[in-house]
Amino acid sequence: MSTTAGPQTRGTAGDASYTARHLSVLEGLEAVRKRPGMYIGSTDTRGLMHCLWELIDNSVDEALAGHATRVEVLLHPDGSAEVRDDGRGVPVDIEPRTGLTGVEVVYTKLHAGGKFGGASYAASGGLHGVGASVVNALSSRLDVEVDRGGRTHAMSFRRGEPGEFADPAGPDGPGPASTFSPFVDGSRLRVSGRMARGRSGTRVRFWPDPQVFVAGARFERDDLLARLRQTAHIVPGLTLTLDDSRGPEPLHDELRFDGGIAEFVDYLAQGEEVAGTWRLQGSGTFTETVPVLDATGRLESREVERTCEVDVAVRWGTGYETTVRSFVNVVATPHGGSHLAGFEQALLKTLRGQVQANARKLKVAAKDGSDRVEKDDVQAGLTAVVAVRLPEPQFEGQTKEVLGTPAVRAIVARVVETELAARLTSVRREDRGHAAALLEKVVGEMRARVAARVQRDNQRRKNALESSSLPAKLKDCRSGDTERSELFIVEGDSALGTAMSARDSEFQALLPIRGKILNVQKASVSDMLRNAECASIIQVIGGGSGRTFDLDAVRYGRIVIMTDADVDGAHIRTLLLTLFFRYMRPLVDAGRVFAAVPPLHRLDIGSGATKEVVYTYSDAELARVLREAAKKNRTVKQPVQRYKGLGEMDADQLAETTMDVSRRTLRRVRVSDAAAAERVFELLMGSDVAPRKDFLVERSDDLDRDRIDA
Repeated sequence: MSTTAGPQTRGTAGDASYTARHLSVLEGLEAVRKRPGMYIGSTDTRGLMHCLWELIDNSVDEALAGHATRVEVLLHPDGSAEVRDDGRGVPVDIEPRTGLTGVEVVYTKLHAGGKFGGASYAASGGLHGVGASVVNALSSRLDVEVDRGGRTHAMSFRRGEPGEFADPAGPDGPGPASTFSPFVDGSRLRVSGRMARGRSGTRVRFWPDPQVFVAGARFERDDLLARLRQTAHIVPGLTLTLDDSRGPEPLHDELRFDGGIAEFVDYLAQGEEVAGTWRLQGSGTFTETVPVLDATGRLESREVERTCEVDVAVRWGTGYETTVRSFVNVVATPHGGSHLAGFEQALLKTLRGQVQANARKLKVAAKDGSDRVEKDDVQAGLTAVVAVRLPEPQFEGQTKEVLGTPAVRAIVARVVETELAARLTSVRREDRGHAAALLEKVVGEMRARVAARVQRDNQRRKNALESSSLPAKLKDCRSGDTERSELFIVEGDSALGTAMSARDSEFQALLPIRGKILNVQKASVSDMLRNAECASIIQVIGGGSGRTFDLDAVRYGRIVIMTDADVDGAHIRTLLLTLFFRYMRPLVDAGRVFAAVPPLHRLDIGSGATKEVVYTYSDAELARVLREAAKKNRTVKQPVQRYKGLGEMDADQLAETTMDVSRRTLRRVRVSDAAAAERVFELLMGSDVAPRKDFLVERSDDLDRDRIDA
């Protein structure tokens, strides 16, 4: 047996202070320190955050059991983190088999806790009995305070070993650098105060051990806030607070949601909804054989009956992106598991059956294999939260990212199938309208997928012989080098004529569009595909649309939106950005979408040999240039030429300012830009009238009445 506890040696053969007691306490935790990745995944920020999740989940379990209403998380300036709750408090009496207090058992013994037998917790997130002890083992210091029975009980640990710290008085306060004295003869759970007998709770503060965690590991406030928000939705009525004192200004957040996962779905969902948010709830039972401790402390196998409660909220939007969050008790399972598999199975089976049952109304060839609804069709635009609660679920590993209990799949599938079918076949007028809209969306996604597959199969890298398959209005380039080539989407035929002369036909292609394209924010997928302008853009770019978009099949290295520098041009640019963001998102993510920056004005300054041409791009810039010219006593030819559109520019001027690679300015469209364009378009041209009315009323004072053409 090793005589070390962590990287530091506790003593030598001749050191009387190093006794067998230290070995018995540290024996299990020593494995945690040697192989921390086995318990927390990694020793970087992700593993550090997992330690905090373990403590938070323990407190939330008290709320799930009905004994806590508030959980507080504090991030201290010294790098430590603290979790407080008003639950029952960790037991402080003596555990008979070990002779240790409940606090020491929980924080020093692996696989010890109140969540194995099922008597204390019907459903919980902490299941393996190792969370608190693992955090303790990986901390340079951990302090526990328990309010119970009218007293505050306290105990401290250093890398898993119980003892006492001699903390200095003053602002420095407690810390891992304080002198530590381990217990030798026996542990002592000290009483540090008294309070009202009806008050209870637990406070745990830990300092991550720098010998374990990498130097850059830190608690991420944004990730923590997101985790607390989802927990507040999963446990309605629970108040969670986050206090971050690490920066110059302390930050405080308080979260409480009484609407449950339906409110969480509404928070996660983006864009206009196709149907309302539906709540699908039910339960089922199953039996499993589990080892149980008998009265003598031995394990024996028993067959027990379990109850699994299912709570699912779903909402479909007009887009095609899918957001699904799954939870077991209060634990997020980002990699899914049996509950998510059951949900997806029931979703596809139910909607496929409803589409076949309504084949005539939906104009679907029920016996045609090409008109078969697939998983991607039913999940397009879906936002869902799948939550199950059951005693002692089986997770794959301590990080609890995948649920492994097999019986849960069938229970979730049965509940979702029954409840969703009842919604889709309901005779209520509202439900009938929502069901019809949902089925039309699913069929539209199916047709879009089939059309995209056919287009992708038929689409080949163009050459001189294949150019006839592309729209006749496309003025293609000669180069076959995708990385170098550029596609300019040009507003109007007049601008196209100028751009034809201004471009470099070797690698610059032109595609004219007529005015404002379809508002894809409100239109369905099928309407978008039937629109001539949208269809031309998708065909010319060559990567398809929606879920089947293939970035490798795109025919041009850059897509440049070239519109007039006026309000109408901005409107058209916003429409195009909305199309790219909703149906060709990988193009935007890859940074291959740009906006040309044509000038608003052309100024001839000076005369003779000193004459120069200056282009300005805004009224403010024009005013500044005029002021500078006046200060230098330079003449400016009047009137100043203002371009009302790209077609008013000469080919040389358009090339010089907008298309010549060596002199032009392009603005790369970022994901945030496209997302902002979509939000603005949803506000100003979406189907929901109330937000638009509020916006117009709030911004009425900003209106410049002199600019109204009336």
